[in-house]
Amino acid sequence: MPLQPTDKKPGDGRFAQTRWSIVVTAAEGDPAKARKALEHLCSTYWYPLYAFVRREGHGAHDAQDLTQEFFARLLEKNWLGAVDPQKGMFRSWLLAAMRHFLANEWDRAHRLKRGGGQAVLSLDAEDAETRYAIEPADRMTADRIYERRWALTLLEQVLARLRREFAAAGRAALFDGLKGALTGEKVAYAEIAARLHLSEGAVRVAVHRLRLRYRDLVRAEIAETVAGEEEIDAEVQHLFAALAG
Repeated sequence: MPLQPTDKKPGDGRFAQTRWSIVVTAAEGDPAKARKALEHLCSTYWYPLYAFVRREGHGAHDAQDLTQEFFARLLEKNWLGAVDPQKGMFRSWLLAAMRHFLANEWDRAHRLKRGGGQAVLSLDAEDAETRYAIEPADRMTADRIYERRWALTLLEQVLARLRREFAAAGRAALFDGLKGALTGEKVAYAEIAARLHLSEGAVRVAVHRLRLRYRDLVRAEIAETVAGEEEIDAEVQHLFAALAG
């Protein structure tokens, strides 16, 4: 998974110098774009936050209610409008906001009839608990499980986006044959070449290009929630630390 920092300089045109673009859109964009941006943020962060709430000691039903209500508040009260991109990473701000929510607004949220709040995301309760059931039972703190699930979810979304790109170009089979090169599997170039009716050299080139595109997409995804390009490398490093922890 070669996503090492690059020597790209701020202002070189690859990324805008001021990012947090998806957060700003969710907070200030027109209603349709804001809703789409918020849905993207929800899809990335709902399970990491759900796992955090569960690890904090809340039961499955309460965690579902609290996570759903938390995102509803983001929309209703425009909490995102108060985010200051200069004061840290969005993932850290979001976790701090959830802590505040749990500490100060638990009573009101707990009194809500389950499912009675404004649903801003599709939270599959069965899927949430299935995923949480395989989390390490006692090795990870709530903070660490949040960080790890953030990292894994981000990479899952990038893989899905990359596969869509290949499928749109009529090369889904090539992606499926090569994707193991992105997830730490040993690449058997000769075997892949025989299966896909390509030369081994062509497979090596394809893997190299796939890794480069994967790296670019990960950096682009991270760029949406940091203040500037100089912070992207730090987030990439943090992502790997979260996966290793």
